[in-house]
Amino acid sequence: MATKKKTLKKPTTATAKAPTETATANSAPAGGPQPDPTALSIGDLKNLSTILDVASTRGAFKAGEMAGVGFLYNKLQAFLAKVAPPEPKKEAEPTIAGTGGK
Repeated sequence: MATKKKTLKKPTTATAKAPTETATANSAPAGGPQPDPTALSIGDLKNLSTILDVASTRGAFKAGEMAGVGFLYNKLQAFLAKVAPPEPKKEAEPTIAGTGGK
């Protein structure tokens, strides 16, 4: 049994070049400063630290690569400790003696 191939029509140039509303609606005002899309934030560096930790735990690096990964991880942790504001410590809620914790 032979099957027919369906041919799709190519979009015309008028529909292919039509401007999208979402692109202009989401852009920053022309007069305001625009953030650099390639800039790294402290949050990005914390995420990188987590990625390195997870990848090493899962065995993604060879034994010969671990020294370089560990050096970079330690350097990143030291930088984050220096520039990132300390996370607020959560205080333990006091428990009332004699209630059994319930």
